Amino acid sequence: MTISIPISEGAARARSILIVEDEAMIAMMLEEYLLALGHHVAGIAACIAEAEALIDGGRVELAVLDCNLGGEEIWPVADRLTGQGIPIILSSGGSVSTLPERYAATPLLQKPYTIGSLADILSRVA
Repeated sequence: MTISIPISEGAARARSILIVEDEAMIAMMLEEYLLALGHHVAGIAACIAEAEALIDGGRVELAVLDCNLGGEEIWPVADRLTGQGIPIILSSGGSVSTLPERYAATPLLQKPYTIGSLADILSRVA
């Protein structure tokens, strides 16, 4: 299925976005949404080690990070990206009660999400 949405409804400019998500179907849906919104997917990682390797590649301008990767918390990756000045969007399908204070103001995409909610949050991220 191909989804189309005018780029004016997405972010102001195309970006290279890293997806860190351990659920394959959600990762594929997110990739489809990002491409439909005119962005490039820098890569898809299902665990911390894969995310670190993709970050080392240096093509990441923004990242969408699932807070919990099969028991692994995303905070080391989030810390690395934000330390490099790369904006992040957190994603969660459940409670984020373990959200560190330093990420309290970080945009959060609640699962299940739509292309519209993704476009909205992307338009608000620097």
